[in-house]
Amino acid sequence: MRHKQSGFTLIEIAIVMAIIGLLITLTIKGRELVDNSRAKSLANDFRDIQVALFGYQDRFRALPGDDSAASANLSPTSISIQNGNGNLRIEGDLNTYLSESFFLWQHVRLAGFLQGVANAEASGYVPLNTSGGSLGVTDISNAPISGMGGGYIICSDNISGRLVKQLDMMLDDGYTAKGSMLVSHANSGGEPIASGNIIERDFYLACLSV
Repeated sequence: MRHKQSGFTLIEIAIVMAIIGLLITLTIKGRELVDNSRAKSLANDFRDIQVALFGYQDRFRALPGDDSAASANLSPTSISIQNGNGNLRIEGDLNTYLSESFFLWQHVRLAGFLQGVANAEASGYVPLNTSGGSLGVTDISNAPISGMGGGYIICSDNISGRLVKQLDMMLDDGYTAKGSMLVSHANSGGEPIASGNIIERDFYLACLSV
Protein backbone atom coordinates (compact mmCIF):
# COMPACT_ATOMS: atom_id res chain seq x y z
CA MET A 1 0.00 0.00 0.00
CA ARG A 2 1.44 3.41 -1.02
CA HIS A 3 1.73 6.07 1.75
CA LYS A 4 1.29 9.81 1.07
CA GLN A 5 4.40 11.90 1.72
CA SER A 6 4.07 14.88 4.10
CA GLY A 7 6.05 18.15 4.11
CA PHE A 8 7.10 20.60 1.38
CA THR A 9 8.76 19.73 -1.89
CA LEU A 10 12.00 21.41 -2.92
CA ILE A 11 10.11 23.51 -5.45
CA GLU A 12 7.70 24.79 -2.80
CA ILE A 13 10.56 25.65 -0.45
CA ALA A 14 12.39 27.47 -3.27
CA ILE A 15 9.26 29.52 -4.04
CA VAL A 16 8.82 30.49 -0.37
CA MET A 17 12.49 31.49 -0.09
CA ALA A 18 12.21 33.58 -3.25
CA ILE A 19 9.15 35.39 -1.87
CA ILE A 20 10.91 36.07 1.46
CA GLY A 21 13.95 37.42 -0.40
CA LEU A 22 11.75 39.68 -2.50
CA LEU A 23 9.97 41.03 0.59
CA ILE A 24 13.29 41.78 2.30
CA THR A 25 14.56 43.57 -0.81
CA LEU A 26 11.38 45.66 -1.07
CA THR A 27 11.59 46.56 2.63
CA ILE A 28 15.20 47.73 2.28
CA LYS A 29 14.41 49.70 -0.88
CA GLY A 30 11.38 51.25 0.81
CA ARG A 31 13.51 52.38 3.76
CA GLU A 32 16.08 53.85 1.38
CA LEU A 33 13.36 55.81 -0.44
CA VAL A 34 12.00 57.16 2.85
CA ASP A 35 15.50 58.11 4.04
CA ASN A 36 16.28 59.84 0.74
CA SER A 37 13.04 61.80 0.93
CA ARG A 38 13.71 62.91 4.51
CA ALA A 39 17.31 63.86 3.71
CA LYS A 40 16.13 65.95 0.76
CA SER A 41 13.61 67.70 3.00
CA LEU A 42 16.33 68.46 5.57
CA ALA A 43 18.59 69.80 2.82
CA ASN A 44 15.79 71.95 1.43
CA ASP A 45 15.38 73.57 4.86
CA PHE A 46 18.97 74.83 4.64
CA ARG A 47 18.54 76.01 1.06
CA ASP A 48 15.24 77.79 1.74
CA ILE A 49 16.67 79.61 4.74
CA GLN A 50 19.72 80.73 2.73
CA VAL A 51 17.43 82.11 0.02
CA ALA A 52 15.44 83.97 2.69
CA LEU A 53 18.58 85.44 4.28
CA PHE A 54 20.08 86.64 1.01
CA GLY A 55 16.72 87.81 -0.32
CA TYR A 56 16.06 89.91 2.77
CA GLN A 57 19.53 91.48 2.60
CA ASP A 58 19.11 92.26 -1.08
CA ARG A 59 15.70 93.90 -0.56
CA PHE A 60 16.28 95.84 2.66
CA ARG A 61 20.10 96.09 2.88
CA ALA A 62 19.91 94.58 6.36
CA LEU A 63 20.06 91.19 8.05
CA PRO A 64 16.76 89.70 9.17
CA GLY A 65 16.52 89.80 12.94
CA ASP A 66 19.17 92.53 13.04
CA ASP A 67 17.21 94.99 10.85
CA SER A 68 16.93 98.24 12.84
CA ALA A 69 14.15 99.46 10.52
CA ALA A 70 12.13 96.23 10.37
CA SER A 71 8.94 97.87 11.67
CA ALA A 72 9.12 100.37 8.80
CA ASN A 73 10.36 97.95 6.13
CA LEU A 74 7.79 95.22 6.67
CA SER A 75 4.14 95.25 5.67
CA PRO A 76 1.71 96.91 8.11
CA THR A 77 0.40 94.32 10.56
CA SER A 78 -1.31 94.08 13.91
CA ILE A 79 1.65 92.01 15.11
CA SER A 80 4.28 93.84 17.13
CA ILE A 81 7.45 93.93 15.00
CA GLN A 82 10.76 93.87 16.84
CA ASN A 83 13.65 95.92 15.41
CA GLY A 84 17.25 94.73 15.68
CA ASN A 85 20.22 96.90 16.61
CA GLY A 86 21.59 97.09 13.06
CA ASN A 87 25.16 96.08 13.87
CA LEU A 88 25.28 93.53 11.01
CA ARG A 89 25.22 90.55 13.37
CA ILE A 90 22.40 88.13 14.16
CA GLU A 91 22.85 88.16 17.91
CA GLY A 92 21.71 85.57 20.43
CA ASP A 93 22.07 81.82 20.77
CA LEU A 94 19.82 79.78 18.48
CA ASN A 95 16.21 80.88 18.95
CA THR A 96 16.87 82.49 22.34
CA TYR A 97 13.64 84.21 23.32
CA LEU A 98 13.48 87.91 22.29
CA SER A 99 16.95 87.79 20.69
CA GLU A 100 17.72 88.74 17.08
CA SER A 101 18.05 85.04 16.31
CA PHE A 102 14.50 84.60 17.60
CA PHE A 103 12.96 87.55 15.73
CA LEU A 104 14.67 86.59 12.46
CA TRP A 105 11.73 84.24 11.72
CA GLN A 106 9.26 87.09 12.09
CA HIS A 107 11.20 89.29 9.68
CA VAL A 108 11.62 86.74 6.88
CA ARG A 109 7.99 85.60 7.17
CA LEU A 110 6.49 89.08 7.11
CA ALA A 111 8.76 89.85 4.13
CA GLY A 112 7.28 86.83 2.34
CA PHE A 113 10.47 84.78 2.05
CA LEU A 114 9.32 81.91 4.28
CA GLN A 115 5.95 80.53 5.29
CA GLY A 116 4.97 80.20 8.93
CA VAL A 117 3.67 81.95 12.03
CA ALA A 118 4.86 85.57 12.26
CA ASN A 119 3.52 86.21 15.75
CA ALA A 120 6.51 85.58 18.02
CA GLU A 121 4.22 84.71 20.93
CA ALA A 122 2.19 82.10 19.04
CA SER A 123 2.55 78.34 19.16
CA GLY A 124 4.68 76.90 16.36
CA TYR A 125 6.66 80.10 15.86
CA VAL A 126 10.09 78.39 15.89
CA PRO A 127 10.21 76.12 12.80
CA LEU A 128 10.88 72.38 13.04
CA ASN A 129 12.47 69.99 10.57
CA THR A 130 11.00 66.64 9.49
CA SER A 131 12.78 64.97 12.43
CA GLY A 132 11.01 67.24 14.92
CA GLY A 133 14.17 69.20 15.70
CA SER A 134 14.31 72.98 15.69
CA LEU A 135 15.82 75.09 12.92
CA GLY A 136 17.86 78.15 13.85
CA VAL A 137 20.10 80.93 12.55
CA THR A 138 22.66 82.92 14.49
CA ASP A 139 25.91 84.84 14.25
CA ILE A 140 29.08 82.79 13.91
CA SER A 141 30.25 84.03 17.33
CA ASN A 142 27.35 82.09 18.88
CA ALA A 143 27.89 78.89 16.88
CA PRO A 144 27.01 75.85 19.03
CA ILE A 145 29.65 73.74 17.24
CA SER A 146 33.33 74.61 17.67
CA GLY A 147 35.53 75.55 14.72
CA MET A 148 32.93 77.01 12.37
CA GLY A 149 33.74 79.85 9.98
CA GLY A 150 31.71 82.23 7.86
CA GLY A 151 29.51 85.14 8.84
CA TYR A 152 26.52 83.32 10.32
CA ILE A 153 25.24 79.77 10.56
CA ILE A 154 22.08 77.78 9.92
CA CYS A 155 21.43 74.81 12.22
CA SER A 156 19.04 71.86 12.22
CA ASP A 157 18.68 69.66 15.30
CA ASN A 158 17.61 66.13 16.24
CA ILE A 159 18.75 64.44 13.01
CA SER A 160 19.48 60.70 13.09
CA GLY A 161 23.03 59.55 12.45
CA ARG A 162 21.92 57.74 9.31
CA LEU A 163 20.45 60.92 7.86
CA VAL A 164 23.02 63.42 9.08
CA LYS A 165 25.83 61.76 7.12
CA GLN A 166 23.68 61.76 3.99
CA LEU A 167 22.82 65.42 4.61
CA ASP A 168 26.50 66.37 4.84
CA MET A 169 27.15 64.64 1.52
CA MET A 170 24.30 66.58 -0.10
CA LEU A 171 25.33 70.03 1.18
CA ASP A 172 29.07 69.78 1.80
CA ASP A 173 31.92 67.28 1.52
CA GLY A 174 30.57 64.23 3.36
CA TYR A 175 32.98 64.69 6.28
CA THR A 176 31.01 65.68 9.38
CA ALA A 177 33.99 67.11 11.29
CA LYS A 178 35.29 69.50 8.63
CA GLY A 179 34.08 71.76 5.85
CA SER A 180 31.23 74.26 5.84
CA MET A 181 28.85 71.80 7.56
CA LEU A 182 29.77 70.38 10.94
CA VAL A 183 27.93 67.84 13.09
CA SER A 184 27.84 67.53 16.87
CA HIS A 185 25.64 66.32 19.72
CA ALA A 186 21.90 67.04 19.51
CA ASN A 187 20.57 69.79 21.77
CA SER A 188 24.03 70.83 22.96
CA GLY A 189 26.65 70.97 20.20
CA GLY A 190 30.29 71.10 21.25
CA GLU A 191 33.18 69.63 19.32
CA PRO A 192 32.47 68.32 15.79
CA ILE A 193 32.12 64.55 15.47
CA ALA A 194 33.95 62.65 12.73
CA SER A 195 31.90 60.62 10.24
CA GLY A 196 33.36 57.35 11.52
CA ASN A 197 32.08 58.09 15.02
CA ILE A 198 28.51 58.89 13.97
CA ILE A 199 26.12 56.25 15.36
CA GLU A 200 23.08 55.65 13.15
CA ARG A 201 20.58 55.26 16.01
CA ASP A 202 21.74 58.43 17.81
CA PHE A 203 20.65 62.00 17.04
CA TYR A 204 22.76 65.01 16.08
CA LEU A 205 22.92 68.75 15.43
CA ALA A 206 24.06 69.86 11.95
CA CYS A 207 25.18 73.44 11.29
CA LEU A 208 26.10 75.07 7.97
CA SER A 209 28.21 78.23 7.73
CA VAL A 210 27.18 80.77 5.10
